[in-house]
Amino acid sequence: MSRRGEHHTRPDRLSGDQFALLFTFRRAMLQFTKWSEQRVRKAGLTPQQYLLLLAVRARTADSPPSVGDLAGELLIRPNSAIELVNRAESLGLVSRQRDTRDQRVVRVTLTGKAHQMLDGLAAAHLAELERAAESLSISEDFLTTLSAKYLGAGDTQTGQ
Repeated sequence: MSRRGEHHTRPDRLSGDQFALLFTFRRAMLQFTKWSEQRVRKAGLTPQQYLLLLAVRARTADSPPSVGDLAGELLIRPNSAIELVNRAESLGLVSRQRDTRDQRVVRVTLTGKAHQMLDGLAAAHLAELERAAESLSISEDFLTTLSAKYLGAGDTQTGQ
């Protein structure tokens, strides 16, 4: 049984250039992650709190994400998501409301303070991501293709 995204056939031997490309990409991801952690900590957040804020803000559904949704999005256990939301709430970054249709479900929304922090951090992160993409010679067409392939899978608007 293969994991999601794994190929069933073994590729031909990789060339030195392919290994160099993989290393360069992984190193760029590591540099971006370290840069991000430093930037987020300077703003007074932990990297996990920043990721929580991004996950809440990125939600495009009709209703805000539930704590369970956030656990799935952040790849953490539900009890860890509850603790993360508790800490963010104590910092005035998020608020919780019971779902109007199902009182068992707790929805999480950003506060004005979180929106303000996130706007500045996200703009800086996008600029850094663009810089990293340029240093890797990643074209906008390549990124668009990846986005359509992986983020828009099954989306009728992308024609897939």
